[in-house]
This record gives sequence, structure tokens and C-alpha cells, in this order.
Amino acid sequence: MNLFDLSGRVALVTGGNGGIGLGMARGLAGAGAAIVIAGRNAAKSAAAVKALEAAGARAAALEADLADAQACAALVAAAARRFGRLDILVNNAGINIRKQPQDYTIAEWNEVLATNLTSAFACAHAAYPEMKKAGGGKIINIGSMMSIFGASFVAAYAASKGGIVQMTKALATAWAKDNIQVNAVLPGWIDTELTRRAREQVEGLHDRVLARTPAGRWGVPEDHAGIAIFLASKASDFVTGAAIPVDGGYSVQG
Repeated sequence: MNLFDLSGRVALVTGGNGGIGLGMARGLAGAGAAIVIAGRNAAKSAAAVKALEAAGARAAALEADLADAQACAALVAAAARRFGRLDILVNNAGINIRKQPQDYTIAEWNEVLATNLTSAFACAHAAYPEMKKAGGGKIINIGSMMSIFGASFVAAYAASKGGIVQMTKALATAWAKDNIQVNAVLPGWIDTELTRRAREQVEGLHDRVLARTPAGRWGVPEDHAGIAIFLASKASDFVTGAAIPVDGGYSVQG
């Protein structure tokens, strides 16, 4: 038996049209899963689907505003209809507004929390009956180094990503009886559009990250393909409630 075989499984990846989400989608597709990409940028999602299909995967794209909880529920229902079931949910969609805490507006705070944390709960909430009907499922929530550490310019983002870890633990304990495993991945500093903007906005960030990362480099989205396959497959059937750093050693460097 191949513990990592995802043939016949269907995965929904929010924010899956680029960065870490697409890196995970490529990994899941390579292991045999059909992929539904969800995002707001239709052109970018179409390009991601085209790339997945070119590699031999079944893939589709759906548009959704993940800051709207009702839209999250509709998205999950549409994804389940598209390929007839839903086995894997990757809650990856996220935004960041980098400001000192005193400069945030409450509207900005709410936007970050709604997109990063509430959407993950809304999608998981909607996915639960689909997974229970299928006899089990896998939910992978994407946290951050900011689930562990603080920084002066990411109050809302850090709150959302800390919440992701605690929500993961709560869902894991609630749904274990239904054979649904819920885990979190904590990416380190990964070279994506989001972090490229951070390097433009935060002086010296690039060099500080390299100095602290034992692997000696920034991560790339493809570094998350393997952890996605593991957490989505039978190989992780007795792993739930975990928060696993994928960070080149950043979080353990003294």
C-alpha cells in the first residue's frame, strides 16, 4: 500500500493560485488528487489550473471572496459538486497589512482577521459534513512564524495566525471521532509575492532572515509540497492537532 497515494481524492486549496498554496496544490496533484483552486483573481487561478492540467492533474478554479463567511460556505459546496466529493481542505488564503499597531484602523484589523482566520473556520465548518459523509478527511491550516513570534508591524496578522494554531487544536479534538485530521503548517520566510512586499517595506529583513535561517536561504513554495502530501494522506492518519514548522530551522535557531 502506498501511504502517500491521493488517487481519487479531491482537494480544495484556498489562495491556491500562487505562492505556498500553489506549491501545495502541485504536490497534492502529483500524488493523484483532483484540485479545486479558490481565489479572487480569476486570471491567476485560470493560469494555475492550466499549469496543473499540463502536468496531468484534474483541476478547476472557483472565484470567492473569502472575507465573506457565506461565500466560504458556497465555495465548499461548489468544490464538492465539481468533482463529486471533498476529502482535503487547505486553508491557505491570507492577507497582511503592515503597520504599527497604533496606526491600524479597526476596519483593517477586521479585514485581516476575516480573511485569515474566520474564512478558515467558515471553510472547515462547511467542509465538515462533506468529509463526514465521505468517512473522513484532512484539513490543513496555514499558519506562520507569526503563530510563534511577534513583530511590531503585524499585530493583526500575528493574531490571526496565532488563532489558526489554537483553532486547529480545537477542531482536531472535536472531529477526531469522525476520522477528520486537522493540522497546521507554519511556513518560515518563503519567497512569495507577500514576502517580496515585506522586504520592500521592512528595511534589512532579507539579511536578518538569512542570518537566522540554518538552511541559509529563503524557502520556496515547492518546499511545502511534501508536507501537504503527508498531511493529506493516510501517512498522517494518527497525526492531528499538530503545528509543524516548515522553515529551514528558523524557529529553532538560538
